[in-house]
Amino acid sequence: MYAGHELCFKKGPKVCSCRGVSMKYILVTGGVISGIGKGIIASSVGTLLKSCGLHVTAIKIDPYINIDAGTFSPYEHGEVFVLDDGGEVDLDLGNYERFLDIRLTRDNNLTTGKIYQSVITKERRGDYLGKTVQVVPHITDAIQEWVMKQAKVSVDSDGVEPQVCVVELGGTVGDIESMPFIEAFRQFQFKVKRENFCNIHVSLVPQPNTTGEQKTKPTQNSVRELRGLGLSPDLIMCRCTTPLETAVKEKISMFCHVEPTQVICVQDVTSVYRVPLLLEKQGVVSYFCERLNLPVEMKPLRILSKWKEMSDRSDRLLECVSIALVGKYTKLSDSYTSVIKALEHSALAINHKLQVKYIDSADLELSTQTDDPVKYHEAWQHLCSAQGVLVPGGFGVRGTEGKMLAINWARKQNKPFLGVCLGMQLAVCEFARNVLGWEDANSTEFNPETKHPVVIDMPEHNSGQMGGTMRLGKRRTIFTSANGVMRKLYGNVEHVDERHRHRFEVNRELKHHFENKGFQFVGQDVNGERMEVIELDDHCYFVGVQYHPEFTSRPINPSPPYFGLLLAAAGKLQSYMAKGCQLSPRDTYSDHSGSSSPDEELSEVKFPPLS
Repeated sequence: MYAGHELCFKKGPKVCSCRGVSMKYILVTGGVISGIGKGIIASSVGTLLKSCGLHVTAIKIDPYINIDAGTFSPYEHGEVFVLDDGGEVDLDLGNYERFLDIRLTRDNNLTTGKIYQSVITKERRGDYLGKTVQVVPHITDAIQEWVMKQAKVSVDSDGVEPQVCVVELGGTVGDIESMPFIEAFRQFQFKVKRENFCNIHVSLVPQPNTTGEQKTKPTQNSVRELRGLGLSPDLIMCRCTTPLETAVKEKISMFCHVEPTQVICVQDVTSVYRVPLLLEKQGVVSYFCERLNLPVEMKPLRILSKWKEMSDRSDRLLECVSIALVGKYTKLSDSYTSVIKALEHSALAINHKLQVKYIDSADLELSTQTDDPVKYHEAWQHLCSAQGVLVPGGFGVRGTEGKMLAINWARKQNKPFLGVCLGMQLAVCEFARNVLGWEDANSTEFNPETKHPVVIDMPEHNSGQMGGTMRLGKRRTIFTSANGVMRKLYGNVEHVDERHRHRFEVNRELKHHFENKGFQFVGQDVNGERMEVIELDDHCYFVGVQYHPEFTSRPINPSPPYFGLLLAAAGKLQSYMAKGCQLSPRDTYSDHSGSSSPDEELSEVKFPPLS
């Protein structure tokens, strides 16, 4: 610990007056395969450090040439996560925000495209006049400057500058596109000094079914390659199906030039909430405090009990609640990561185990009944057996008719329904067709020639350029009805700030036709021009939102629209509303900074039971 810092820490980390305490950087790299869980591990490390009273930020580096993730198909890299400032970023930033309860910016997601764009802009401006612009030093310098600048940007509501920056490098070591970043951090470790930089290497320890033996060779090769590029891992985190055997840990230690205590086992667990506990149990906090000379006191981390509470409750749940997720990217669960997390948060809050039934919306359409009747009937069986229906956001015409069939079924059968973004727009289209009698009612996105354009293109949308041209980021929604279900679920507030990502909007000129039939627009933007929230009269729960509430859902602060869906699906919505609609989970953050770290006196967190 820094000299004199112990006294400062007792006063609280926010009022520390010590000088010369440098930013600490933790680089997380991956080997053997991609998708190994670096994002969860990086988030868990940040959670542990934040539980020590430190302010933590996170940066995700993606070595692709795209400027951002906005133009990806969800099948490429999973969902596109949207931030308050409108940044369209990698889904791992969603993990960081959920675990650490922080608000990141678009510059916390660094891509090769952004770096090259900034360097080329400088070159055209004449900043490198007379010099040959090269990967080394210009690209590598730009990477280091970006990381050092962004690490200082506050991500907590109290505005305090972070003390630790966790940097996750996407992909695997050895990828040609990662080389400039590896070289940048090779130089970076000397620039910021050893006591301010350490490297976590996440590797796979496979266990073939034929022998059941845990294999260390992939990890050995991966670490050898990393060391050959100039970075030596301080911790090797081994992803495996079962706990590492002592002999295997010692073998990795011997061949990878680390102590056995620096080999951390991250086996498969029942819940991601257990990962921080798993790391803490193996002495990760103690290691960081010593290795990085962190300004914290060593004492039992009782405040991690909220994670244990959530994990234990998740494992003990017996009652199930099933939700049919009707979308077009259902073959890859990462396409709806935030949606699934929001459902899980809400299910946990009502003491139910979540069962998601993925339904490809195209399978519900009549054309599938002709082409593949088995698939058609299976899709409808899944839909009809679910307790609630969710239609998430999306783009493109494929599967939209199937989504409207699902919405129609939920409306007629009085099944709980939530439509998000496109899901809300299609609910408007379905109602216009089947209640208002406008048979060709549609969005101009799918039928520009429709006589009843109930969903139209926004005037500011630039159809000539796709990247970053939508209505993006945090926008305010004003509730226009004092008795709306959504207003009550949000705590009877007058307005909410949620994140958006859309190019089309409901045609407000046709609004009165809908409201005359009980289809209410209970939320609008600040100018009253854009329809943000819909509710259907005389229905158990029929709600649509233009924004994406899943992006701000937290483990102990579930998103109200999803929370309402789960309550209705479990048959608890009416009794919950009768008790005043107090979202008890949202108040379990005790820290005055609004962070996810409760006060030190808090020994456990419990959700009040719902009858």
